[in-house]
Amino acid sequence: MKKILLCTDGSAFAESIYRYGAWFATRLSAEVRVLSVIDIRSQKMASNSNLSGAIGLGASEELLNNLVEIEHQRAKLNHQKTKLILQNAEIALKEYGVAPINLIEKTGFLVDFLSEFEVESDLIVLGKRGEGADFASKHLGANVERIIRSIHKPCLVTPREFQPIKKVLIAYDGSPTGAKILQFLVNIPLFQDLELHLLTVAKSSEDSKIVLLNEAGQNLKAKGLNPICQIQAGNPEQVIVDYAQTQSINLLLMGAYGHNRIRQLVIGSTTAQVLRSSNIPLLLFR
Repeated sequence: MKKILLCTDGSAFAESIYRYGAWFATRLSAEVRVLSVIDIRSQKMASNSNLSGAIGLGASEELLNNLVEIEHQRAKLNHQKTKLILQNAEIALKEYGVAPINLIEKTGFLVDFLSEFEVESDLIVLGKRGEGADFASKHLGANVERIIRSIHKPCLVTPREFQPIKKVLIAYDGSPTGAKILQFLVNIPLFQDLELHLLTVAKSSEDSKIVLLNEAGQNLKAKGLNPICQIQAGNPEQVIVDYAQTQSINLLLMGAYGHNRIRQLVIGSTTAQVLRSSNIPLLLFR
């Protein structure tokens, strides 16, 4: 894991994105790329033909010209804003000891660029919410679910506030994605000095997941890790959130999808609910 992509719009979540991104980057000696995207809708509005169609054929030429000028100015301000966002990101990341840093400015929609940048990225970091962070705060940002659906690399979704990572929880369900998470723990030297919790939500004492959990715990121990294995019953999303709170967990690893292949078109319901309810970063795999 040598290249990390941070996606930022300069919102209230930006500082958290930089701090968590820096935590991963410094522990992995990884290069950080910071991507900020200017909304293409502001650029497309800045044309006489678009505005004339919007306000009607009888509008005066002077009014149209004034409106076009306003939209051009708005486009310039958005460009300047993006430059400032990237400069602030670079300053913050350098303060946290990150190097090298590559700043990237694009015009369009964030989700449309991720396929381009995902190829050369090992981890993608973004905030749970963006510019509308102060409105409907229990909802996910407009881009989050689309991004999680569209990418195949691990994705770290950060909360608004940063907290040092000392305890890590892995929500393990025995799925192929769960196996990928375990392999990640073994291959990536991130968590060796942290307290690891391996949690499985089972329906009963006869649930086959219990056997899978025991095997997973033994495999991790054989690789030098020492997870605390726990089995609990109940609603998966509530059990995971409650466990994270009671155990003061600072980072949660889980799959974006469960066993059901039908869910390939939408984010898993458990994942979405945990994203909405928790106040810790989620590292998602698919």
